[in-house]
Amino acid sequence: MNTRHIITIGMLLSIVACTDLKVQGSDAEQSPFEHVSDEGIPHFDLDEIQENGELIVLTLYGPQSYFEFRGENFGLQYMIASQFAKSIGVGVRVDVSSSVMEMLRKLRDGDGDMVAFCCLLPDSMKQELVEVGGDELCRYLGDASKSSGDNCAPLKNGSGWIVRKDSPRLQESLGGWIASNSGMFDEYTTIRVKTSSGRVYAPRRKVSAPILNVANGQISMYDAVFKRYSALCQWDWRLLAAQAYQESAFDPLAVSYMGAMGLMQLMPSTAKEVGIDEDEVFDAATNVRGAVKLISNLDRHYTSIARRDERINFILAAYNAGPGHIDDARALAKKHGKNPDIWLGNVDSFVLRMSEAEYYNQPEVKHGYFRGTETYNYVNGIRDRWEKYKSSIK
Repeated sequence: MNTRHIITIGMLLSIVACTDLKVQGSDAEQSPFEHVSDEGIPHFDLDEIQENGELIVLTLYGPQSYFEFRGENFGLQYMIASQFAKSIGVGVRVDVSSSVMEMLRKLRDGDGDMVAFCCLLPDSMKQELVEVGGDELCRYLGDASKSSGDNCAPLKNGSGWIVRKDSPRLQESLGGWIASNSGMFDEYTTIRVKTSSGRVYAPRRKVSAPILNVANGQISMYDAVFKRYSALCQWDWRLLAAQAYQESAFDPLAVSYMGAMGLMQLMPSTAKEVGIDEDEVFDAATNVRGAVKLISNLDRHYTSIARRDERINFILAAYNAGPGHIDDARALAKKHGKNPDIWLGNVDSFVLRMSEAEYYNQPEVKHGYFRGTETYNYVNGIRDRWEKYKSSIK
């Protein structure tokens, strides 16, 4: 159980004051908290959450709720919850459950402050828990599902986020915030990249031709950059070019809807990790240099895969989804009798299943849900384009 063990001094004093301690004989040596049950520990309301500086959000994995992508956290409901947390001056800690009932029990038992996952309360819990903001959240998430084609299960009217009834100030604050800010949900969930210089980049992708000039042996305007940096990771420069086309269609100013940036679509946290300043990330050469450093790091991560050509599949997959998700798929492949060091027909089949709760909720999976079909198509698309480049560009 991921129990919240943080109890302020004031709470402890309150427990002591309210506990009937009979100090007689050997009882004087007992802890004054020995007879205080879990039910006696006060649940956090808004004031205590603000004092502690952290809102514990309970949720499930899913495309609209919460998921990890290239080391960063996403999900429409997570992003909206983060904005609410910001409005009350605290940070967010996410606790992911494997089922609705587990999530609700954690909330009831004080292991979280609120459920940021639209669901209906069972009658057995309506004495302790209450739904908040159902109409506004259902309307927004339903529209988002239709426009994105995620095909999420339709939400039942009234299903909303959930708080405890013994947190009335949090309930009031959250309900009022949702009612006042529902018109901003689309803004809150649209990724825009803002650099330290103040420039804001909205999602965009200007598509170029996959081959610029076959007769001249030119794939793109950035061939010299690919040739220069591909040597650092010991890749065929045409493979790097094929990956760049898959990422940005050779647009150095591309920004994805997830916030990935530049020619090789580096996430902000990844760019920082590979030493790329946010104001340099849209420079083509700098972006490729950062991507090659990431590729080299992933190559070292997968050194146990002896065949270099096979290892390329895992590097590409991890570049797209993050190594954590691919390691999860390898663990599942091994569990089910497949070879965790072979992509085709082995690990790729479990990557395809990582959007299914039956698989991403298995104990071997440490990073939860992700859109495995995208990663599967990413690897295959780059490999196919690389073969075409090798046959037409020498």
